Amino acid sequence: MQPCLLLVLALLGTASASHPAPHHSQEVPGMAEEGRWFHYAVVTKAHTYAGAQWHCREVLRGQLASVHSAARNQQLLNLARTYTHRRKLWIGAVTGRWGGKWGSHWEDASPWNYANWAPTYPHRLFTTCTTLSARDGLWRSKPCSQLHPFICQY
Repeated sequence: MQPCLLLVLALLGTASASHPAPHHSQEVPGMAEEGRWFHYAVVTKAHTYAGAQWHCREVLRGQLASVHSAARNQQLLNLARTYTHRRKLWIGAVTGRWGGKWGSHWEDASPWNYANWAPTYPHRLFTTCTTLSARDGLWRSKPCSQLHPFICQY
């Protein structure tokens, strides 16, 4: 592929998986399934929530990270701080109204058994996506169209 075409595709966010966005990974033990190990990747290039989910799925064959304990939240916070400071990173939770009730769920369909929301969050005005703050480790709901780096699990 021509270098200028690669640059254009990268700028449009459609570069092939053979030229993925830069990411950094670290293996940590999984807690959702006994004996299973997860790899986590911090992708520092900002994407919308949908773009981040696509990248996790198509490039890393995973999904945005789900968090099921304070220990896992701390591990992901430490990983995020290694690669970015004072930024919010997408994780795999969405808050919305389903069946007439507001609630949050993990995109990987794992149980909603832990949350670390900042005070006054999540917002319940419209469907929102969730960020993990690299500053304080708290979660905040944001419009899914915002651009943020993100954490994949695979």
